[in-house]
Amino acid sequence: MPQTPQTVRFGPFQLDLRASELHQNGKKIKLPEQPFQIITALLEHPGEVVTREELRQRLWRSDTFVDFEHSLNAAIKRLREVLGDSAAKPRYIETLPHHGYRLMVAVEQPEAIPGSPNRRRKVWLTVSVVVVVAVVAGLLWRQRLLERFRPVKIESLAVLPLENLSGNPNEEYFADGMTEQLITELGKVRALRVISRQSVMQYKGTNKPVPQIARELHVDAVVEGSAMRAGDKVRITAQLIQANPERHLWSESYERDLRDALTLQGNVARAIASEINVNVTPQEHARLASPRPVNPEAYQAYLRGDYLLEKRTGNDIRRARDSFQQAIEIDPSYAMGYAGLAESNSFVDDSRTEALARKALELDDTLAVPRLLLAQIRLQRYWDWIGAEKEFKRALELEPGNAKVHYRYGFFYLFPEGRLDEGIAEMKRALELAPLSLIINANLGIMLRVRDEGRGGSFDDAIEQCRKTLELDSKFAGGQMCLGQAYQLKGMYEEAATQLSRCAARGLDECLRKLAVVYLVSGRRTEALKLLGEMRELYKKQGTEAYNLWMIYAALGDRDQAFTWLEKAYEQREFSLLYVRYCIADQACKNLSSDPRFQDVVRRMNFPK
Repeated sequence: MPQTPQTVRFGPFQLDLRASELHQNGKKIKLPEQPFQIITALLEHPGEVVTREELRQRLWRSDTFVDFEHSLNAAIKRLREVLGDSAAKPRYIETLPHHGYRLMVAVEQPEAIPGSPNRRRKVWLTVSVVVVVAVVAGLLWRQRLLERFRPVKIESLAVLPLENLSGNPNEEYFADGMTEQLITELGKVRALRVISRQSVMQYKGTNKPVPQIARELHVDAVVEGSAMRAGDKVRITAQLIQANPERHLWSESYERDLRDALTLQGNVARAIASEINVNVTPQEHARLASPRPVNPEAYQAYLRGDYLLEKRTGNDIRRARDSFQQAIEIDPSYAMGYAGLAESNSFVDDSRTEALARKALELDDTLAVPRLLLAQIRLQRYWDWIGAEKEFKRALELEPGNAKVHYRYGFFYLFPEGRLDEGIAEMKRALELAPLSLIINANLGIMLRVRDEGRGGSFDDAIEQCRKTLELDSKFAGGQMCLGQAYQLKGMYEEAATQLSRCAARGLDECLRKLAVVYLVSGRRTEALKLLGEMRELYKKQGTEAYNLWMIYAALGDRDQAFTWLEKAYEQREFSLLYVRYCIADQACKNLSSDPRFQDVVRRMNFPK
């Protein structure tokens, strides 16, 4: 094999073989492992044909199960995308159909050493210097090599969005669904922190290098790859990359029948866990290894529904519900279809949610989402705190790496029950799993604010957390609400009104209520009464929460009106009522907390003693 320099230049590109890095005009370009191996092979034989068989032997072991033709074509396509090349009009890589590939551009080689006597002395002097430098560089390189390949403990990773190789944008739902399933499977391993789908999807289509992504998500490694459905077959290619130092650890390709897609995901998860030597308990291993065949058509309908539900708009939620309904019509025994239908139903019509969630668990009691829905129903509909916590804890046992489970347990249960420190700990765990989640960031700020409110603190931690949320998205209403109320409690009324006015301008009823309270406590009564009128109209026309009016009348000091609206909130089992006990310290209603009518509502809500 011809010797290739450690750094090779071709066109505007420079390939550093030692560091496994490709640069264009000095800028590092993200290049997956298989395309990197292909360009290396072509550079070793500039101007010569490298056969497809030679590439197969280089990229895949003889015992590796892989769809070679598809995988090689995908890797060549990815390489061309990085180089800005085209198969139709190639500038760098020529395709010889059914045979192989050839590099079309010149590769820079070291110049020959001149042979004149005078210059030979200079050359020998230069060579001597080069030798010394090479020895020193060799020692330094040896040290770097040792550092590079020293085993690094991997305790956290992010599964980046799998690439859709179908060429059809309508198939994006399938690649995204495969990404979420792999995250879910890996999240079942308690010893491994796996970043949530919501956070990793923000990197879809990005060319950010792996170390940067790892720094932003605070992980040790990333998984990247591709997914494709062809008829009743599904192909997944995945590779594991250590972030610091950047190093390729493992790669594999799989092809299975679509009905075995869930088993395939379990296999990938087990392979990754084995590669990084993470501790997998026998129970976790059994859940990852258990065969779970699924009807292919029902599975595709479920993935479409899951893709639409993540968009969280009214029309997409309704379309998601239709897809989940289609899934269970195709296969009435499909538990995940019922779970998806229950979750989408909870956004638009809560009446069927409980029955659908129970049906999902009847078919498969290892699903976490239906348990979260049942926990919420037990709280709001029945004030059953003990039963709700049982569901939350079972969901945590099943999916310890699911950010949604930690978030809902912390914010919807521990927080309103009064176990604030435990709730904050759960929220911080959720944030480790979903660092880019706006709602988790904002609601952690709210909990820090309530903690300081009860302890007479400075609210500085809460303000910092709310600001972090707005750094992620300056227009996020939850972040504006979080910061506005923290400013209010710190006595910064003008700053509070500014933040709350921004989200109130969108007509959000909770923002309007909080703004009205700020106006009242800062002496702007006329403006507060105007907002009160708007809130009453919203309640009449749109059925907004009565709890909002209870808070405003409480701040006004109108006891009778306040308790009239508090009773309405109780009758309607409103979500905000779960947090009613924090009125004891709230500026709006703390003077009413000793009223027998307030104590009666708290008693009827069955809070644990």
